[in-house]
Amino acid sequence: MLLFLSPAVCDNGAVAASAPAASDIQNKAQPAMTPPVVTFEPMTFSDLAGWSEDDHLAAWKAFLASCKPVLRAGVRPAKHDSAGSPQALIDVCERAVAMSKAKSVRTRSEARQFFETNFRPHRISGGDAEGLLTGYYEPLIKGSRIPDKTYKVPIYRRPPDLVNVVAESERGAKSGSLTHQRKTAKGLEPYLTRADIEQGGLEGQGLELMYLKDPVDVFFMQVQGSGRIQLPSGEKVRVTYDGKNGHPYTSVGRVLIDEGQMTADEMSLKSLKKWLKTDKDRAKPVLWKNKSYVFFKELSGTEANAPMGVGCIPLQAGRSLAIDTTYYPIGTPIFVDAPKITHATKSGGFRRLMVAHDVGSAIKGTERGDIYFGSGDDAGRLAGVTKQPGHLYALLPIDGGAENSFFPDPKTASSGL
Repeated sequence: MLLFLSPAVCDNGAVAASAPAASDIQNKAQPAMTPPVVTFEPMTFSDLAGWSEDDHLAAWKAFLASCKPVLRAGVRPAKHDSAGSPQALIDVCERAVAMSKAKSVRTRSEARQFFETNFRPHRISGGDAEGLLTGYYEPLIKGSRIPDKTYKVPIYRRPPDLVNVVAESERGAKSGSLTHQRKTAKGLEPYLTRADIEQGGLEGQGLELMYLKDPVDVFFMQVQGSGRIQLPSGEKVRVTYDGKNGHPYTSVGRVLIDEGQMTADEMSLKSLKKWLKTDKDRAKPVLWKNKSYVFFKELSGTEANAPMGVGCIPLQAGRSLAIDTTYYPIGTPIFVDAPKITHATKSGGFRRLMVAHDVGSAIKGTERGDIYFGSGDDAGRLAGVTKQPGHLYALLPIDGGAENSFFPDPKTASSGL
């Protein structure tokens, strides 16, 4: 089950110039945790179960989809706690774009050769004892551009006084503190909470984008990070994440489990939605325990062809993966080995080369991934029952020192360097 927010802002990594230090931010949900000291150990492609049977051409297309955003972002400073060399990934992306223009990758075998020539798989060591894969999707929800008796709950545009404290691509990795704040004459302050906003905190500012039936519909679209809204005329429009209020995300499903309202085995996307919709007055205070609130924008033109991940990467069903950018840079190819995800493939087991296209507030850890399953109800059914163990294997560029990629040195990890 997905409990995650999927950002799509085409950010350039900029951080508010007046961003306060972490110790100055109010209402922190939890203290920052020092990432574990982990390493990437080189493997061979023959070590990856299912590698030869995969559709490498589909993976090539997914990798290519993220290359332009990666190149547009440019070289970001190398982090001691992130895999591989940023410049090496850019070099491979430049090579891929050139090959795409030359149409030199047209078959599965040519795509496989591209990955095996430019990358080497690595297993992570020293992090999570067991990996976990969940899923997300793009829901189709009925709504309206104008309020009426049926559609009266607004989704909001990004407020003009909302500023990023961290880059959108780092929001998931730094979700323990405020990631966005409110710019005021006195400086930066925590933004309105979900409860504040749903009780009218943004009324009168003209920020209403569209209207849905109830707060539960709004909540679930925020959880997925995007949606297609079917208007009364039958027209379908696509909206996507455009920032959040910055408060840390709280899992509503976990709240219900902790309160004894539902067991962990009973919890699923479907059962959570049913519980919340059965009694809306009962649901309201539960929803408000998640202070996080997402803002949207409507997509148009070619951008509206697909929902967006980080840096406006068009998400690819079954190939886009949300990860923790503490460990995996956006654009990194990652082979997912999850044999117990049998509901999402015809052959049994999910063994597939995916690409790091997205992040999420609940996607934390060295072997934590969220699979994008696509749009609509069928994709939603797959996403709603995906919560199985698995492993992530990073494909790191051979050029640029992939063999020497590293995580915090034990001597410096405790100092926070």
